[in-house]
Amino acid sequence: MAQDSADLAADYQFWLQKLSAWEQASSKETQQDTCLHLSRFQEFLKQIYEILKEMDSNAILERFPTIGQLLAKTCWNPLILAYDESQKILIWCLCCLLNKEPRTSGESELNSWIRGLLSHVLSAFRFDMKEIGLFPESLGYESVDYYPSLLKNMVLSLVSELRESHLNGLNIQRWMAPERMMSLSQVCVPLVTLPDFEPLVEALLTYHGHESQEVLSPEFFEAVNEAFLSKKIILPTCSVVSLWFRHLPSLEKSTLHLFEKLFSSKRNCLREMECCIKESLLPQAACHPAIFRIVDEMFRFVLLETDGAPEVLAALQTKFSLKTYFPYGAPSLTAVLAQRPEAIPQRHRLQPLLHISQLLREAVEDHTHGSQQGPFESWFLFVHFGGWVDLAVEQLLRKEAEPPAGLLWLLVFYYSPQDGSQRRVQSMVELKVLLNRLLMLLRSDPLSAIDLQKAAESPSTDPRPPVCGQLARRLLLSLLLWTPECHAIAWEAVTHMAHTDAVTHEILGFLDQTLYRSDHLCVEASRKLAGELLQEL
Repeated sequence: MAQDSADLAADYQFWLQKLSAWEQASSKETQQDTCLHLSRFQEFLKQIYEILKEMDSNAILERFPTIGQLLAKTCWNPLILAYDESQKILIWCLCCLLNKEPRTSGESELNSWIRGLLSHVLSAFRFDMKEIGLFPESLGYESVDYYPSLLKNMVLSLVSELRESHLNGLNIQRWMAPERMMSLSQVCVPLVTLPDFEPLVEALLTYHGHESQEVLSPEFFEAVNEAFLSKKIILPTCSVVSLWFRHLPSLEKSTLHLFEKLFSSKRNCLREMECCIKESLLPQAACHPAIFRIVDEMFRFVLLETDGAPEVLAALQTKFSLKTYFPYGAPSLTAVLAQRPEAIPQRHRLQPLLHISQLLREAVEDHTHGSQQGPFESWFLFVHFGGWVDLAVEQLLRKEAEPPAGLLWLLVFYYSPQDGSQRRVQSMVELKVLLNRLLMLLRSDPLSAIDLQKAAESPSTDPRPPVCGQLARRLLLSLLLWTPECHAIAWEAVTHMAHTDAVTHEILGFLDQTLYRSDHLCVEASRKLAGELLQEL
């Protein structure tokens, strides 16, 4: 390690002397010497950058007091700027010197000076300016005042050129060359989080040339997407959508980032989930069919991998996007599901539910309605529209007559899509028995929370499968919250139910959904009770 530090110090002094020599002479011999050393000097810059990126500005200056001198000499050497990736690496090094939160006048002046060097390097994209500093000095301006404005104007100039090139149509002579676009995007990689460069980042993202291949570098897209996800940059929706259109890895990473945030939440709070989803801009972007298909496929795989995690199901049901881009679902079924269940009058709600149940059953068991992809595809389409499940539960709890078989099938399929026809019929029988027990207890006086809890438990000696237990708890919770007679014993019943962390998490999620539902299926008293239970739990 000591030998490495000694070698670096020796190399540093060697290149500092070389840069000084190249700066003081412009003979043919000096230019030849520069060209002979370009490859080695670029490797040195890379080595320096790897060290600088791990340090803050003050630590850099403490270890390399003359680093500014070395980088400045490099900036003013046109041969170095023109060689391979030296210009890009140089900009990365300069950005490491920027103090993110300058607290003294010295730090502010250093930032201004670095911006001046950046503006000089970027000037190669539009201007041929060999002595950029002489003009402002002749007018009496100090560099500390001039360079920030120069950098801003440089960015605006590049933005203007990009827009002109974008709007020129068939005027091929005024297009930006693809090589220049690629080089500009590479230079901007370390600059995307700087406020001065936000207009340029937006202009690059929304620029579309006439080439068949992408003209911006993948590193640029990755840097912008990373900055957006970490909230280091604020971009308009159109720019983010353009980013995801042009670079699918960024879209995939953004969707995975959303999943991570949903799963990392300690409490399955629907309101927080909706805010999280909205901030991701994925709902807005998913209005475009191509993006919707990719995001929806990712939801499909995550549901399979997590056995239908409640967080993912809730995300699918929060007005996530246009609900007409489902390639595997039967068109007739998709059209019915896309209706708003809360907009249907109370007395007319049973019929569309039975129609949905019939279409799903035919698609799953008979394959006569255009879906040949198996039960999961029909279930995956159905779970996007969770409001119909709420409506089915409400109808079952309100009907005093024989519960319709279509509603029983709908709920059993929602909670056990993997079951076969025979197992599903058996579950329907069990659900009907459970429902009758709950409704019978509802008419008893006095109403007992313990009796309701026992009624919801499996009567057989075999433990109830988790998904069947989830359906039983769903019925019981709905009964407690939506039936005025049960409000008085709701707290006692819920505490009896919350016997494990997993069940408690499930209950909290259901209470959250009840609390923040905006439709009129859930009356105000139920929302108030859900809020009180949430506070207690």
